[in-house]
Amino acid sequence: MTITVGGIRVDAGWDADQAVTELYSRHYRGLVRLSALLLRDPWAAEEVVQDAFVAMHSAWRRLREEDKALAYLRRTVVNRSRSALRHRTVVERHATSGDVHLPSAEAGALTRLDADAVLVALRALPTRQREALVLRYWADLPEAEVATAMRVSKGSVKTHTSRGLAALRASLETIR
Repeated sequence: MTITVGGIRVDAGWDADQAVTELYSRHYRGLVRLSALLLRDPWAAEEVVQDAFVAMHSAWRRLREEDKALAYLRRTVVNRSRSALRHRTVVERHATSGDVHLPSAEAGALTRLDADAVLVALRALPTRQREALVLRYWADLPEAEVATAMRVSKGSVKTHTSRGLAALRASLETIR
């Protein structure tokens, strides 16, 4: 008997190692890009995605519907990205004024590479709008899957997407 796990047809007898390895090889890079757009930090995004895969591996036997494994991973990445943003906010709020944070050479190089106007405008959006746009248009997910990943209704996805697009349009028009 075969089942579909994250869009991959596998033997139902596969264990967690095999299934998660296959999911990792096919979807790791896309999930890192998703998290990086949400977090604005590629290194933190890699950690978030790796933690999501570890969590999936640990919970594989409790996964009720193995064919929903990719959706589970996406939702986990979005939720862990939100948690990382909240943690970052708390750390920044409680940082002492004596701490001097000098950017590394790598950070400076990445800053120069991030000159793309669309990414800058996307990053300026509120979190929910940015999540909706990234999941809907960058990850190319249907509204129903975006709603599941964000844990909101399809109507909320439409609202966040519409408002996000309007804000992006306005921001990009001021640049021209």
